[in-house]
Amino acid sequence: MKTTLRSKLLTGAVALAVTGALVAPVALPTAPAFADPVRVDAPAMANFAPVVEAVQPAVVSVRVRSEIKAASNPLGGVPPMFRNLPKDHPFRHFFDEFGGGGDKERRTPRRFGQSQGSGFFISEDGYLVTNDHVVKNGTEFTVVTDDGEEYEAKLVGTDERSDLALLKVDADKNFTYVGFADQTPMVGEWVVAVGNPFGLGGTVTAGIVSARGRDIGASLYDDFIQIDASVNRGNSGGPAFNIHGEVIGVNSAIISPSGGNVGIAFAIPAATASKIIADLKEDGSVTRGWLGVQIQPVTDDIAESLGLENTDGTLVAETQEDTPAAKAGLRSGDVILKVDDQEVDGPRELARTIADYRPDSEVVITLWRDGEVIEMTVKLGTYPQDEQVAAVTGDDGTALVDSLGLELATAKEAGVDGEGVVVVRVDPDSPAAEKGLREGAIITAVAGKDVSTPADVAEQVEAAREQGRKAVLLRVTSNNNTLFVAIPFEDA
Repeated sequence: MKTTLRSKLLTGAVALAVTGALVAPVALPTAPAFADPVRVDAPAMANFAPVVEAVQPAVVSVRVRSEIKAASNPLGGVPPMFRNLPKDHPFRHFFDEFGGGGDKERRTPRRFGQSQGSGFFISEDGYLVTNDHVVKNGTEFTVVTDDGEEYEAKLVGTDERSDLALLKVDADKNFTYVGFADQTPMVGEWVVAVGNPFGLGGTVTAGIVSARGRDIGASLYDDFIQIDASVNRGNSGGPAFNIHGEVIGVNSAIISPSGGNVGIAFAIPAATASKIIADLKEDGSVTRGWLGVQIQPVTDDIAESLGLENTDGTLVAETQEDTPAAKAGLRSGDVILKVDDQEVDGPRELARTIADYRPDSEVVITLWRDGEVIEMTVKLGTYPQDEQVAAVTGDDGTALVDSLGLELATAKEAGVDGEGVVVVRVDPDSPAAEKGLREGAIITAVAGKDVSTPADVAEQVEAAREQGRKAVLLRVTSNNNTLFVAIPFEDA
């Protein structure tokens, strides 16, 4: 009898069945119990059409006309190869006579450039929001609505620090407008961007909120929402919407090696924009609260040198003269922990917190000083237009503090005006060099004590070591800035 593959398989199955009937069942080990994995009952994919239909009439293109100031050209249109000819040369005479300009300054006609961005109405009477960098240096502004109608607009006000601007269209009609969201969006939420990329007109893209609180180095007040909805040149000033048609942010910047969309765009949060725009509408400018200090982060070494248990808070590097901080008694070396019971972890958070207050507001500042937590009330001032810092430079001198790897001199010996101890050489293998201390820096305090000689520095360093510190804190002026540098002891 011929055996086939099928018969072999069937035979094996029968054999297994028979064998299984003859063998007692074997108890398998019980599998360990695990918690259930995360599972979310997600809603159906969003349909953005109703949102877009509702909000798109409120989104506009913004055309900006600006005058291009040409540099004076005394040789006018003379070709470069002829510009060094003697005055009596016949070719030079030709250019003088026929419009080349010669020694006369050629009158250059006025030239204008035009740029485009996006914006959106926030009131039915024609107020609209865009970016400061969209309207910057503009002399004429034209708003083009979704249905192609054009309106002249006037500039109400701008705020360079937040990159926001407010325009106003005066027309005998009521415009469709949108409002700012009251709640901060969550990472992962849907977002719809509407704008005017590359001058194409109303364009809609969608994505999600990728991150919040982004600092891209644009200013001290950076607090961007990152989105991955496609945003390109020309989208600047346009809105980013949630699925309820509320503006969660104003599209302002992209990161792109090529200049086009790579899925990383940044929007000014609605909470920030709504406050700035309200100020612009009321006064045409923005006034921010001002403390008057130079600040820096609290590092692990600085926290250790000050006796702090963690790196929370913001270190005051210097209190500027005749400022609200100086009048209230804040001083260099203080660590600001809270403003009106709101924790401020880092310089940017402190700057944003203070800027949110109106000038002349009184705030209670909680700080760490000399090993204790204290509170003081500060009446804020108005943020100045021009920030001023003291400039100090160093030269050379003759003394050595071996424990830090520094050669130091008094300010007088180094030929420097003012107080402090000048760094004239840094051992390249020392902890001071690793912390970035350089020649020319001026040490004004060590471990909270003012110093004026290299001996003062050595004394305070040794005192910190005897107290069991692992690092010593120096207050240093360098490159027009005052900051604290915590230098660890080599044997710590």
